[in-house]
Amino acid sequence: MKIPFPRRTALSSVWIALLLAVLFPVQVPLSAAPDASSIDSELEAQIERYIKGLRGRGVIRGDERTAWLVYDLSSESKLVSINEDAALQAASMVKPFLALAFFHQVEAGKLIYGPQSRKHMELMIQKSNNASTNWVMRQTGGPAATQALLRRHYPDLCRHLSLVEYIPSNGRTYRNRASAADYGRYLHALWHRRLPHSEEILRTMALPGPDRLYTEARRVPEGTKVFNKTGSTAMCCGDMGILVARGTDGKAYPYILVGIIESGHRNTSYGPWISKRADVIREVSNIVYLGMKQRHPL
Repeated sequence: MKIPFPRRTALSSVWIALLLAVLFPVQVPLSAAPDASSIDSELEAQIERYIKGLRGRGVIRGDERTAWLVYDLSSESKLVSINEDAALQAASMVKPFLALAFFHQVEAGKLIYGPQSRKHMELMIQKSNNASTNWVMRQTGGPAATQALLRRHYPDLCRHLSLVEYIPSNGRTYRNRASAADYGRYLHALWHRRLPHSEEILRTMALPGPDRLYTEARRVPEGTKVFNKTGSTAMCCGDMGILVARGTDGKAYPYILVGIIESGHRNTSYGPWISKRADVIREVSNIVYLGMKQRHPL
C-alpha cells in the first residue's frame, strides 16, 4: 500500500537531479508552448476509451463534460488534447493564476511579498483557503482588475480565463472559468521559469497535501514529485499539475497533466460525487504514467 504523501525524503542523486531540473530548466520560448501538432493518438485513444466506458456504465453521466491535457516536458510534445479549449468551471484551479497576478505586482514594485502575504499564499495554494484567496485577489484589485492584469501581460496563458467573482464564504463558486489549455500553458511557462517568482509558486504547489494525480494513483511510483492545484465544487472536480517521474537512468522526466470533470447541475451528494470523479482522474493519471513509461526509461 502506498504511504500517504511521501513527498519529503532525504536527498539522493535522483532528487538532486530533480532539484537541478527545477532550478536550471532548459529555457524554451513561449512560442514553443503546448500546441496540438504532435498528439500521441494511442495515449489519447486510451483515455477516450476509458471515459467512453465509464459513460456506458453510467459512472459519468450524460450531462457531465470532461477535458484532458497531457504534455511531455522532456520532449516538448503534446500527447493528449481532449476538449482542452472548453471553458469549464475553474474552482480552486484558478488560484495559481491569482498567485501569478500577485507576483507580477511584486516584481513591478507595487506589492511586497513578506510574512503576511507568504502566509496567505501558502494557505491559498496548499490548503485552498478561500479567505486567503480573497485576500490575495484584493491586493491585485479584485476579480475584474486581476483578470485585466493577467490578460494584459499574459494573454497567451489565459485565453479562456473568466475571473468574475471572489470565492463565496461557502465555497459555492461556479462562475469563474478557465480551460485545460489555459492550465497547460500556465504550467509550461511556470516549469520553464518564465513567470515572476516561478520558484516560489512551484514551492507552494509542491507543499504536502492530497491530490488527484499521484495520491492513490497506484501505477504512479512512490516518490514521484508533484506540483499541483486541485479544484472542487459540487459541479467541478479537477486537478492541474506537473509530475516529475524518476527515470532508471537517474534523469528527471516531467510532464503536465490536467483533468477536469464538470457536471451540468449541482450535485446534492457532494462527497460521493467528488470522490468518484477524483478516482476517475487518478485512473487517467495511471494511464498517462504507463504511456510515459513507453516513451522514457521509467
